[in-house]
Amino acid sequence: MTTQESPEVAGTRTMDHMRAVVRESYGGPEVLRLEQVPRPEVKGDDVLVRVRAAGVDRGVWHIMTGLPYLGRVAFGLRKPRGAVLGLDLAGTVEAVGPEVTRFAVGDAVYGSGRGSYAEYALASEAKLAPKPPALSFEQAAVVPVSAVTALQGLRAGKIREGQKVLVTGAAGGVGSYAVQLAKGYGAQVTGVCRTEKVDFVRALGADNVIDYTREDFAAAGPFDLILDIAGNPRISRLRRALTPAGTAVITGGEEGGKLTGGLHRQLGAMALSPFISQRLTLFLGLVRAADLQDLAPFLAAGTVVPALHRSFTLAEAEDAFRFLESGQVRGKVALTI
Repeated sequence: MTTQESPEVAGTRTMDHMRAVVRESYGGPEVLRLEQVPRPEVKGDDVLVRVRAAGVDRGVWHIMTGLPYLGRVAFGLRKPRGAVLGLDLAGTVEAVGPEVTRFAVGDAVYGSGRGSYAEYALASEAKLAPKPPALSFEQAAVVPVSAVTALQGLRAGKIREGQKVLVTGAAGGVGSYAVQLAKGYGAQVTGVCRTEKVDFVRALGADNVIDYTREDFAAAGPFDLILDIAGNPRISRLRRALTPAGTAVITGGEEGGKLTGGLHRQLGAMALSPFISQRLTLFLGLVRAADLQDLAPFLAAGTVVPALHRSFTLAEAEDAFRFLESGQVRGKVALTI
């Protein structure tokens, strides 16, 4: 099933309007519609990007569904504040605001924007970087949020060469980058995933892969660093898998309930951390130009390669999210515009 197209979209398009994936209420993929909406107005440090591709990930899924409910404090309590979905993007600069100094019309860029599931989207100059030449627009579009989150998570864990690192959710968007980046830092990496994705995680470069349906990762340690991306393992289980002075960085959890989404587990871990020898921490990943630039050498060298499983068209946004929900995705999904 494709995203429903309104009669306005099927009709005449004007220069000051664009196609965009919008929704008026929180819900599943069925709330998405392809509409004709006004093009964004450029101000200040805004960069107007002609979007060539956009990333589809769990972060945008949370914004679409309004789950966990705690997130609605930022996105709108009763209904979404912004109609157009999308964060990750890659494309070319169409226009720049008066405060922009790093980009000019025609530049190929990638990063995080506002409402990227559209023909045009605004992004702050501080959240954009030049598109790596070796990457297609589709590949570049699935890098920013997930790869930056993986990079910041490993840095929060103070990763060092030679460490034994465990990545849970290793077949997902963030996890697929975390495995590759940890290898790039010279770590010995163990990835955790389910049976049908074991070969995929091994192909990412993981030294060892644990099928969580058959083996408890806590029995495979001890590890110097755990990047806990998926699920909601008990803190006691994470601690059993760590060395006495090891670090666990908790950045996610899809099974923590509709209210907090597992945030209580992360806050509990931080509250416990000062009283034990192990370090338990969390962080909030934010896309910044500096981090995108730090990823550039990894991407240029082929140390990190975006794992793009499948691309959909803008009109197929509903299908893209249903595919994401299916659990079949290995790595990332993109929309092409």
